[in-house]
Amino acid sequence: MNNVLQQPSQRVVSIDIVRGLTLFLMLFVNDLYMPGVPAWMGHMAADTDGMGLADWVFPSFLFMVGMSVPYAIAARYRRGDNAWRILLHILWRTFSLILIGVSLLNASRLNPEMTGMSSGTWSMLFYLFLFLFWNSYPRNSRYGVLFKTLRAVGGIGIALLLAIFRAGTPEDPSWLVPSWWGILGLIGWGYLAAAVISLVTRGRLWGAVAGWLFFLILNILSSLGLMHFADCLQPVIGTLIQGNTPMIVLAGMTLGTFIKESSADNRRKTLIILAAGVVSLALGFFLRQWFIISKIYATPSWGLICNGISMILLSLVFWRTDVCGKTRGTSLLTAAGRNSMTTYIAPSVVYHLIWMCPFHILFYKQPDSAALAIIGSLAWSFVMVLMAMGLERLHIKLKL
Repeated sequence: MNNVLQQPSQRVVSIDIVRGLTLFLMLFVNDLYMPGVPAWMGHMAADTDGMGLADWVFPSFLFMVGMSVPYAIAARYRRGDNAWRILLHILWRTFSLILIGVSLLNASRLNPEMTGMSSGTWSMLFYLFLFLFWNSYPRNSRYGVLFKTLRAVGGIGIALLLAIFRAGTPEDPSWLVPSWWGILGLIGWGYLAAAVISLVTRGRLWGAVAGWLFFLILNILSSLGLMHFADCLQPVIGTLIQGNTPMIVLAGMTLGTFIKESSADNRRKTLIILAAGVVSLALGFFLRQWFIISKIYATPSWGLICNGISMILLSLVFWRTDVCGKTRGTSLLTAAGRNSMTTYIAPSVVYHLIWMCPFHILFYKQPDSAALAIIGSLAWSFVMVLMAMGLERLHIKLKL
């Protein structure tokens, strides 16, 4: 019997908290008005050998995506799913993430005359249908027929919006272009690699380590320019060939598998997680001799350093929550971590509503007041996380 069936249904509190924290910081750095805040809070230029806060936040979330994979697959086995049903779920979730990511990424390219509506209108309708289709409706409800109807409306609406989407010019029209897949698309590719490896290797730790090492090597070879023979595959699976995103996700899955499978007590697990973080940092700085630290170029040194920071942060939170049992003051982050998709996407809807409003609501975005810009973005992130918590209580929760 698959070993995942033998594991207890135990939730690791620190995973939700750290995932919620990275989401909060993602909302924060995305909202920052960069001309008015210190450069270290934003992204470094492509050729700069270094990284800012914004360069770490997204890979940290990727890392946490990986940590959740072994628990999610184990939960599906406990519900009675077999390997084929789980594989279908993995493929559907990957497709959904990529579709949403690419669609939202292309909204700014929309040609209003050719599409028949403005980019803002198209985006707002897409968000509406997205929530209708992918919302996690209550089960065993007397409103079951209504919920099925809403999901059908959402699916049809998305299909129609994609069908009418046009970009470019009448002389040279185009449709959706993958480009860099968008944030959600990258999550989808990284999740696909990690989940399939976990499924195929039956949740074994060696499988996660081997997968991480494989994609690290791919990342190194790609950064050295030795993967040109696979250029014909780049438009489709370039994210996998480049190796960096899957490597980051698989680092998280390796630690998630270790925490789940290891018989060591939580105190020892904390020390091992911390040691892994130090080793990852050291390896990243070692590779810096050949690869600059660059998010834009997705170098292996950058990925390993980001993983190291995430591991060290996780070890501190794991010690406080899962060893010492202290969770006071973490409810907001925990809620955000458990409702991650809604927490990330819902603020985009609010942005569109604000842009349609004639009033200057985001008044704190000032180039001559760093304190106001930072405090304003922190307040924005806090309000958005609170909003996601409120939406969950209203049974509005995206689940792919």
